[in-house]
Amino acid sequence: MGIVHAEVVLSNPANPARGPMTVDAIVDTGATHLCISAHVAAQLGIGLVDEREVCMADDTPRMVPYGGPIRLQFGNRGGFFGAMVVGSEVLLGAIVLEDLDLVVHPRSGTLTVNPQSPNVPRAYARAACAAARPRSA
Repeated sequence: MGIVHAEVVLSNPANPARGPMTVDAIVDTGATHLCISAHVAAQLGIGLVDEREVCMADDTPRMVPYGGPIRLQFGNRGGFFGAMVVGSEVLLGAIVLEDLDLVVHPRSGTLTVNPQSPNVPRAYARAACAAARPRSA
């Protein structure tokens, strides 16, 4: 599979005066979190509140700043996320993809909203619900 890119809009809901910014993001289904560059964090005025240890592509661990909130919009989908500040590009990982119910199409190299739920993101909580339900004797 080649690299998939998507145009997303980022904004800081805690500081709307900064205004939104449109960026070209790399979509990586093997990554977990949203990652932004220090430049994007500064442009949005994102508060850095913590640190996270991340494992880089070459398997070396590194401590990186973590901050938010960030509002991310793609098409008719939007959500609020924390982000690790690392690298020079915006990277969308599995948390964003799952939360917004987005689908990666490897053959065409595109990202779309889930065609089975085109208007509202769909989430699955059945396993959690079934586990919390008391069993009958």
